[in-house]
Amino acid sequence: MTTAMTLNDGLPDPDYDHAFYDGVPAKRFFAWLVDVAVIAAISLALGLLTLTVLLWVWPILYLTVSFIYRSATIASASSTLGMRLMNLELRNGLGRRLSGGEAMVHTGLYLLLSASLILQLVSIGLIAGSRRHQGLHDHILGTAAINRPR
Repeated sequence: MTTAMTLNDGLPDPDYDHAFYDGVPAKRFFAWLVDVAVIAAISLALGLLTLTVLLWVWPILYLTVSFIYRSATIASASSTLGMRLMNLELRNGLGRRLSGGEAMVHTGLYLLLSASLILQLVSIGLIAGSRRHQGLHDHILGTAAINRPR
């Protein structure tokens, strides 16, 4: 990265600090795949631990595990395990890592918008085509996924 970010700079400018956004759409996709696999594995393990009782309410179990997993991992390091693997980090509009409350709002809005195929497709289009590669939930909250500064 050419420019070191400080806490008060806000999000890096994609025109001047393009290294923060290089490859972000593909990395977000692969991070999402990793996270879906982790969430599915945790949900399946919980289902088996309860002698398959929880598997009868799979959608509720999956959404609950997803919310807890995403909120907790984003609150602790501003990225999920998949995002860490892909060297990505979420930042708010001020350029800071997301707090616990911001992580919960980010996750809740992501899950809410994911419930609609049309909104999910809009989000994918925004990630592919916007300057900062922000999804719809990122645009609403002013957050962005960036390559982790060194």
